Amino acid sequence: MPGFTLPRAVRTTRITRAHKISAAVVASASCAAALALTAAPSNAETTAAPAPAAVKPVSANGLPLTAKDRADDGKKDQQLASSLTTGLKVTAVAKQGHAAKQAADRSADRKVIAAPKAAAPKAAPKAAPKTAPKRYANNLDGWIRESLDIMKSKRIPGSYEGLHRNIMRESSGNPNAVNDWDVNAVNGIPSKGLLQVIQPTFNTYHVSGTPHKLTDPVANITAAANYAAHRYGSIDNVNSAY
Repeated sequence: MPGFTLPRAVRTTRITRAHKISAAVVASASCAAALALTAAPSNAETTAAPAPAAVKPVSANGLPLTAKDRADDGKKDQQLASSLTTGLKVTAVAKQGHAAKQAADRSADRKVIAAPKAAAPKAAPKAAPKTAPKRYANNLDGWIRESLDIMKSKRIPGSYEGLHRNIMRESSGNPNAVNDWDVNAVNGIPSKGLLQVIQPTFNTYHVSGTPHKLTDPVANITAAANYAAHRYGSIDNVNSAY
């Protein structure tokens, strides 16, 4: 059989990976067709054909692959697989980052929506209205009632009846009454006022909150009741000159 030599232009041309793959596919297809023809049944008796020889991989130029060719192909396959793996990793990381950002945005939106409104400042409590001062009549009844309220706040015992009874005996209800004939008058300290109190006694038993004047009706009554409480237990227990 005459020898076959590739033209010089073909031998010197660089064979690419695509050329190698195409040539391998063509060679494999040729082998498959040959096997199919061999295995096809026929009407005539045939003798068993010898098994076909193993097909060796060839390069794109038809020559058997060398160890260097196989090594180069393996390196390129590894580089391609590594590139694909790296691309998949980068894509996965990017997707994870995008998903995390979307989750953070949704969380921030929920916080904004769920944030409670600031409570409105409470109005300052209104000051309790001032109670108007109690007014008393400017007469014996009013003087006794005002004195009783003061005595109650100072815890001085006494009743309306006890005060009224002693006032009527001592001065007949005259706040300016003055005794100028008894021993006190002789000593220069006459009894004065509704309950006929001398000045030293008034000074000692004067009740704070009342005028410091002996003939003032309320000041005279409260001082006399305070004195009677210390000496007799209560003005109610006084039934004569005291």
